[in-house]
Amino acid sequence: MTTATLDAFLGSYAGDVDGLRAAVSSTIRHLSTTAVKIRNTINLGALGKAFNGSHSSRNADGDSQKDLDVFADDMFLEAMRHAPIALYGSEELDQPVVLDRQAPLAIAIDPLDGSSNIDTNVSLGTIFSILPVVGEPVSEPGASFFQEGRHQLAAGFFIYGPQLALVLTVGSGTHVFVFSTRLGTFVQAYPSIIIAPRTQEFAINAANYRQWDEAVRLYIDDCLKGTEGPRAKDFNMRWVASLVAEAYRILVRGGVFLYPGDKRKGYGSGRIRLVYEANPIAFLIEQAGGAATDTINRILDLVPQSMHQRVPLVFGSAREVERIGRYHTEPSNIGERAPLFSNRGLFRA
Repeated sequence: MTTATLDAFLGSYAGDVDGLRAAVSSTIRHLSTTAVKIRNTINLGALGKAFNGSHSSRNADGDSQKDLDVFADDMFLEAMRHAPIALYGSEELDQPVVLDRQAPLAIAIDPLDGSSNIDTNVSLGTIFSILPVVGEPVSEPGASFFQEGRHQLAAGFFIYGPQLALVLTVGSGTHVFVFSTRLGTFVQAYPSIIIAPRTQEFAINAANYRQWDEAVRLYIDDCLKGTEGPRAKDFNMRWVASLVAEAYRILVRGGVFLYPGDKRKGYGSGRIRLVYEANPIAFLIEQAGGAATDTINRILDLVPQSMHQRVPLVFGSAREVERIGRYHTEPSNIGERAPLFSNRGLFRA
């Protein structure tokens, strides 16, 4: 049987006539080559000079920078100089960088998602969103990034885990490619992933329970009551604290992920960045039959107001995401809930 490679997939997608598709394909090839180099550096672990160091500076979004964050950003920026990219927008940079004002594409990227987990050997990743250029790149660099996520041409993430994998959509399903060291290329592992609409697994940081809005607490309470509660089934809870790891697990075996806004200072609007994290993840999830919201509204319909805007994020199995929305908009109409279950939660005194 012929091995389906990333290069063959991109060649079929680009075809012979569509210049924009050819540009997207070229960009993904440059990204994948760079991801292999990043993986090789990560694999050095504490032995690598770029691994453990931290910068005294913070990135454009206020987070402290690891040396590996800056290294990854520099690597991808250099790679995009050789791709048909007009604008490069990154978590690590205050403003987008103009590369080739005549090029048709803009890329928004989180060069190293989960870098706070570097020391603990948890999976890291690179998340990217490829958009058509809107307006004049030099005079209006933000315009290309302030489009609704539904205008993305492609999106994906690399996950640097036990395997180096690329999860990719070009608008026709969500596909997973795993890097083969034997072949020296990415090979298709899952031709088209479909997320089951129902699930019995959720991912959330339960340590923030007391800070959540009532709707989120009620939803989690109902899940934790198990077979004796209103959901009439037992749930598993997961929390890796790595967005790419959470997304990969949900794509492969289903589930739902919640990172809501909460009452902590700076967390009222959530912590996931809309342009270069939530939008590409939402595109991938929807193309796999799932759903992604800010607890109520579809992520891909939101209009970004700034490059580093944060949003609450819920994604995964479509029926569960829809249910979480109803806990926010019509809690009294949740079918299984009854007065017996509305008074006390497992975490409440």
